[in-house]
Amino acid sequence: MIGDALRAAVDAMKAAGVDTPRLDAELLLAAAMESDRSYLASSPEAEIPPAATRRFAEMVRRRLRREPVAYILGRRGFRQLELAVDPRVLIPRPETELLVELALELRPRSVLDVGTGSGAVALAIAAELPGAEVSATDTSSAALTVAAANAERLGLAERVAFFEGTLPPGSEEFDLVVANLPYVSEGDWGQLQPEVTRWEPREALLAGPDGLDVFRSALPALAGIANVLALEIGEGQSAAVAELLRAAGLEAAESRPDMAGIARVVIGREGAAP
Repeated sequence: MIGDALRAAVDAMKAAGVDTPRLDAELLLAAAMESDRSYLASSPEAEIPPAATRRFAEMVRRRLRREPVAYILGRRGFRQLELAVDPRVLIPRPETELLVELALELRPRSVLDVGTGSGAVALAIAAELPGAEVSATDTSSAALTVAAANAERLGLAERVAFFEGTLPPGSEEFDLVVANLPYVSEGDWGQLQPEVTRWEPREALLAGPDGLDVFRSALPALAGIANVLALEIGEGQSAAVAELLRAAGLEAAESRPDMAGIARVVIGREGAAP
């Protein structure tokens, strides 16, 4: 029965150290049954078909190894989009939506998304700002394969141009450059959840002793093509990243907090004193 299966899965996940065992169990069982969580809640005594039982058991085994639910399901919601995700790309986080919200405020004509991963930011901007010309880059060809497939599936393939590397070919200037670069320090790596350290792409997260190595290498080039540059950052990095923006020739205009009140995006604009 649904109730019994959920209780057993929740107990096993708790023992494995999973943070949200009830939610995860419900998401996995709903997917295994090709149903939704409201049905599970309303029908705890309903029987689970044998094929769904087998699917659910395998999903739970994967979750007990601390594989993220998004990778098990193969999808993650981001704003109005449902994106395909797998270990080639980071799982999109709610705080990254701040980059999209900034684009909606500024309504730029041209946008570059650096470190696009699954394509989340670029595709959301393309979907919500139909008048913007959107480009996206990533140094990982595997990530770009995922992003391009998402664009195709969502009907946005004609709206976003993808390029391998940090910058697109040529020296075009963009009204807005947004970037979700690696910013985890080596000292913080061991404190992260196993879902991150065992499964998500390390090269998209880890950035040297203080988490700023990629910012130091990329900012001079990004500053040269951006009217406005918005960077997602880690906790406690706001002042250091603002200084790097100023050193690159941009005015460190402001920072934006996430829902926890942590400075999560730093914004640089043209106009810094030489």
